[in-house]
Amino acid sequence: MGSRPDFSYVAKLMADSSRAAMLEALLDLDGLPASELAKRANVSLQTASGHLSKLVEGNLLRVEKHGRHRYFRIANAEVAQAIEMLTVLAPSAQVNSLKDFSRSEKIQIARTCYDHLAGKLGVLITEALVEKEYVAEDQDVFIVTKAGEEFFNSFKIDLDALRQKRRHFARKCLDWSERRYHLAGSLGNAILLQLFDLGWIERLPGRAVKVTDTGIKGLEKSFGMDTSKLG
Repeated sequence: MGSRPDFSYVAKLMADSSRAAMLEALLDLDGLPASELAKRANVSLQTASGHLSKLVEGNLLRVEKHGRHRYFRIANAEVAQAIEMLTVLAPSAQVNSLKDFSRSEKIQIARTCYDHLAGKLGVLITEALVEKEYVAEDQDVFIVTKAGEEFFNSFKIDLDALRQKRRHFARKCLDWSERRYHLAGSLGNAILLQLFDLGWIERLPGRAVKVTDTGIKGLEKSFGMDTSKLG
């Protein structure tokens, strides 16, 4: 037992339903205060504070202080990846109302997964990049081709700068709703930010995003996507 890391410690931290709800709520770049996380987990502020302390101590969350306020965030991309992979293995959520159905549908069409795009939109963009041979699949990563270098340069994404970051460059991430891969890592993050900057996608409440009319035209022209597949 002593020859390997004790992953049961992390598993126990994630196993509590209240802590799991908080972790899920934080699968976005925006940090949240303890009061908001208490609401998301449907627990008291005192109870939420206890859970958050354990998650910080376990290096699953980090805290940022802004004046008198404290905001909690997922500690790093590896934690987000672990949560996403557990979601792949988890049973489907129970839909008990029209509101739940609408939220579930929007989340599955397009959402943020920590700092990159996921859902049907994330998968379709990734598959379009592969089909156009801008990226090639290689085990658990994507490789940017020569044609891809030219494409991303024209799309105002600085690949050299991204490669300098101390994180994965273009990682394959298994999408829990589509059961196919989408693009993660620093390149996935750069694509997400550029789509926001261009006004091609907009945030919805929670982690969901929607494609704008401008985005439909842009995605079809630049990525050769069939946006009708987004439903």
